[in-house]
Amino acid sequence: MNRRNLLILGYGEMGHAMEYLLHERHDLNFWALELDTDLERLAREAEIVLFCLPVNPHAEVLARIRPLLRPDSLCLSIAKGLDEQGRSAAQIFAEALPDTAYALLYGPMISEEIRAGRPAFGQVGSPHEAVYRRVRDLYRGSRLYLQHSTDIPGISWSVILKNVYAMAFGMADELRLGDNMRGYLAVAALHELDRIAESMGGQPRSPFHLAGLGDLITTATSEDSHHHELGRRLARGETEGIEGEGVHTLRMVERHRLFDTRPYPLFRLIGELVENPQQVEQRLLRHIERVFGD
Repeated sequence: MNRRNLLILGYGEMGHAMEYLLHERHDLNFWALELDTDLERLAREAEIVLFCLPVNPHAEVLARIRPLLRPDSLCLSIAKGLDEQGRSAAQIFAEALPDTAYALLYGPMISEEIRAGRPAFGQVGSPHEAVYRRVRDLYRGSRLYLQHSTDIPGISWSVILKNVYAMAFGMADELRLGDNMRGYLAVAALHELDRIAESMGGQPRSPFHLAGLGDLITTATSEDSHHHELGRRLARGETEGIEGEGVHTLRMVERHRLFDTRPYPLFRLIGELVENPQQVEQRLLRHIERVFGD
């Protein structure tokens, strides 16, 4: 395994998690707004640029570093949201990097567990086997286990939308609606995810893998999950500080009319509860009654 020069953009929880996975085998540099480092200099030197940033700043950062990137560089993003134009990280990369290799890394990768030395899992989204091998080799010897996917729209929308559905699990847990309700939510969310992802260009059953089902279960059931906690807070009728990638996704889907939400009743209900978290239990149960009604 060759030692690589990496630039990690963002030094929050996932930036620290990537540092834990990579620092023993590679040369790491970091850039974030709160760090006094020279982004342009670091970009010139980097073989791999790892975006541990939200999606929103991706385009701005790429505009700064794109002319400086090495011809053989690779950009890799773990961002699981949409920017203000309703674009995924994959769409931003495709527009900004026509001549530069890039990939997405998505799956159940809770930062606290990574830093505790526990296993984590991901799908590497790239149409090119050689790019997947570069990412696999980057993490070789760590406890991040990877699979290749060429279905970039499928894994992107799976991982973006699972944050929305994870909030419903938090609501149900706060209301003590039980494990049976969790079972229903898992099935309903997965089927809606599958249909939406396919409508957005993904392959059929794309969400039945690590970036979809795997990350959904992790995010929807972990007490360390931000979106699970958001669901709990919504069930308590709280409205202050209800922000996160799932909330932003709901707003971007509506603002940009990214897809028709009418065929997806659970998705629509979650959006309504985020905007107006009143009588959450009653509205969840009415949803169940409509789904299973005669």
